[in-house]
Amino acid sequence: MLIVFAAGNTKAQTLKEEERICGKWESTDKELDIKVYMHDNEFRAEIIWFSDTDGKPLDYWKDIHNPDPALRDRKILGMSVLSGLKYDTDTHTWEDGMVYDSRHGREWNASATIDKKGMLHVRGYWHFKFIGRTMNFVRI
Repeated sequence: MLIVFAAGNTKAQTLKEEERICGKWESTDKELDIKVYMHDNEFRAEIIWFSDTDGKPLDYWKDIHNPDPALRDRKILGMSVLSGLKYDTDTHTWEDGMVYDSRHGREWNASATIDKKGMLHVRGYWHFKFIGRTMNFVRI
């Protein structure tokens, strides 16, 4: 068991600071699970589970509120909802991203932080951070 702990501890020590955001996260209201990953030098997230199903399978739900009619047929499950985040080494935050709200078909500016307790805070805002909403996630 000590060997397993040592191997896990070594991996954690080699993880880059900016990659702490990567992994699976569950919203604190337990209605959404996302997977955050790096792609083309930016951090992105996709939906891996959500609770708003009305008894229908998750893959039934489509992006019907999207302003682009060509995208209204894409599935919510697996859809990219966060893109463009870049890690800021000075503030230890992820900035300059975009978050997509499939319930309303809107895209917002986005930033993210991880607090000392390990909770992920994703802020969607309109041009100014004080005009927005924050979603909170715990690692799963």
